[in-house]
Amino acid sequence: MDISVVIPLFNEEESLPELASWIKKVMEENNFTYEIMMIDDGSRDDSWKVVEQLQQENPFIKGIKFRRNYGKSAALFCGFEAVQGDVVITMDADLQDSPDEIPELYRMIKEKGYDLVSGWKKKRFDPVLTKNLPSKLYNWTVRRMTGIKLHDMNCGLKAYRKNVVKSIEVYGEMHRYIPVLAKWAGYKNIGEKVVVHAERKYGITKFGFERFVRGPLDLLSVMFISRFVKRPMHFFGILGALIFFIGLAAAAYLGIQKIIQLNQGITGHLITDSPYFYIALTSMIIGAQFFLAGFLGELVSRSSSERNKYQIDIKTFK
Repeated sequence: MDISVVIPLFNEEESLPELASWIKKVMEENNFTYEIMMIDDGSRDDSWKVVEQLQQENPFIKGIKFRRNYGKSAALFCGFEAVQGDVVITMDADLQDSPDEIPELYRMIKEKGYDLVSGWKKKRFDPVLTKNLPSKLYNWTVRRMTGIKLHDMNCGLKAYRKNVVKSIEVYGEMHRYIPVLAKWAGYKNIGEKVVVHAERKYGITKFGFERFVRGPLDLLSVMFISRFVKRPMHFFGILGALIFFIGLAAAAYLGIQKIIQLNQGITGHLITDSPYFYIALTSMIIGAQFFLAGFLGELVSRSSSERNKYQIDIKTFK
């Protein structure tokens, strides 16, 4: 199979028929073998009924329905697990991503050898203050921290080589950082393509202001997970040891200073009267706790069997 199109959706009943028809037209014009994987992320409208109707019309449409809303990362994770195409295309269901971009994205993966190609919405039709400016700041920050030179890290329209999506684990809110996850999984040939961005035709955006808080926190999470998830002792252990020995050195200095004073017959204040004693003691305690956290992290690293377990209500394929 040439292409798998993965479409996470939430309350998009109006746009789905037009999107499915558009994708089908593009695939037939280019003689691609394909499947369309629609993941209903707990929609409260009739989106799933629309998916079932579309399946009657097009046997290449497959569907997964969650019992409740888990988020875009969960939808992508389940979609990636199920896909069979050599090239995997992800796009949003709101018609702001154009299926006409699919042939060129496919060629960039198959002919130019990219592992991942991310869309770049160079001209956006989103509100300036609530989306455009925050997006520019966010992308600049991610470029600086990760070294991945993408202008639009969070663009929903992306193309992947099949083994990329089978090698990464997307959970929580990590869909924003899939290129980072791919890079840390060893797939460094990451490209970018300017894509058309259309105005939203139906409904309203599903992302609120909470993304301004989640975005930076998720970035810190993915940076830590990418670098230290299999070796937490390298982070906590080194940091803990450093803090502990700073405290130990300070305590030793106070102790030696007191001994010298006593040998010289100087009776001064008690060591415990000095604020530096408590700073040194606190440093030793905190250092020991960090070291212990690293040790425990080593024991539980990558051992959670429930992290990507979702309650799927209906799956229309084996």
